[in-house]
Amino acid sequence: MLRLVAVGRQRWSHTGAIWKSWEKRERNALMGGGEKRLETQHGRGKLSARERLRVLLDHTEEGSSFREVDRLVSGRGTDGAGPVGDGVVTGMGKIHGRDVAVYAQDFTVFGGSLAEAHASKICKLMDRAARCGTPILSLNDSGGARIQEGVVSLAGYAEIFRRNVEYSGVIPQISVIMGPCAGGAVYSPALTDFVVMVKSTSNMFLTGPDVIRKVNFETVSKEALGGARTHATKSGVAHLVAENDVDALLSVRELFSFLPQSWTSLCPRGHSNDPVDREDPVLDRIIPDDPGKEYDMREVIERVVDDSAFFEIHRDFGRSILTGFARLGNTTLGVVANQPMELAGGLGIYFSLQAA
Repeated sequence: MLRLVAVGRQRWSHTGAIWKSWEKRERNALMGGGEKRLETQHGRGKLSARERLRVLLDHTEEGSSFREVDRLVSGRGTDGAGPVGDGVVTGMGKIHGRDVAVYAQDFTVFGGSLAEAHASKICKLMDRAARCGTPILSLNDSGGARIQEGVVSLAGYAEIFRRNVEYSGVIPQISVIMGPCAGGAVYSPALTDFVVMVKSTSNMFLTGPDVIRKVNFETVSKEALGGARTHATKSGVAHLVAENDVDALLSVRELFSFLPQSWTSLCPRGHSNDPVDREDPVLDRIIPDDPGKEYDMREVIERVVDDSAFFEIHRDFGRSILTGFARLGNTTLGVVANQPMELAGGLGIYFSLQAA
C-alpha cells in the first residue's frame, strides 16, 4: 500500500512538472520577444502581432473569433531550444462572420525572420486554407531569412512560394506589409492577389540601402527604395496604402467584404439602402457636350453604384484608369473605367496592366 502511494505521488509530481512547463511555454508564446521589445515595437508606431489580429478579426460576446494553431511549436535556436511559436502566430478566425486563415509575423522575435518551424507553420495553414476553401491573409513584419538556420530558412521560403503559385486563383491571398520586409520576405507578398502597405513603417526591397551603397556606390533611403509611396506610384506592387496599422487592417476588412471564399464561391452580397428606382439628375449633365472638356469619372461611378461606395484599388498607380470594387443592386462587381481627368483617359502599358 505504501509503495502504491509513493508511486502515485511520484507520478503526480511528474504530471505537475509537465503542467508547469506547459504553462511557462504558454506564457512565453504569448509574450513574444518580451516586454522591452514590445515597447520598442510600440515606440515605432506599430502594433504587436497579436494586437493586429485583435483589430483584424471579429469579436463576439464570447471573445475573439481567432483560434490559434501550433502556438507551442519551437524553432531550432542557437542553443537547441528555439523561441516558442518561432516568431509567427497562425490560426483561423472570422471577418464579417466569414472564415479566414491568417498568420502574423512577430517582429519582436528575431526580427520576424523566417526559419524552419516558422515556415512549416505557415505552409500548414496555407494547405488547410486551400482544403477548406478559405482566404488566407498574411501580416508581414519580417527581416527575411533567419541567418542562424542558413539554407533551411531558404528552403522554407521555397515551400511558401510554391503554395502562393499553386493556390493562386483557388483562394484569395492578401498580404499586409507592416514593417521593414526585405529579401525573401517580399517575394511571397508580390505573388499574392492584393498587397496593402503602411506609410512610414513598411518597406519592401530585396536588398537594403546599405547593400546598395556598398555595391553600387549609390545612396538611397528606405522610403525611396521600397516605401509605401514608391510601390503605390512607381512599381504598382502596393494596391492600397494606409496611414497606420489600424487603418491598414480596417482596409483589409473592407476589401475582404467584396471577395469570394474561393473559386467555387460567389462574391458576398451587400445590404444597400438605395431604393431600386433611385434616379440622379446630375448624371444627365455631368458629361460635357464638348468632347474636349474633361470630367471626373470617379464622380460618375460614385453616383451610379450603391450608397456611392467605390472601393478603389491602385488609386495612385496608372491614374488614367480607375479600378476597384463596388455594388449595384447589392451585387458585387469589379469596376474598370477610363479617367478623363488624367491624360484624357489615355492608355499606357502600365495602365493597361492595371486594368487587366
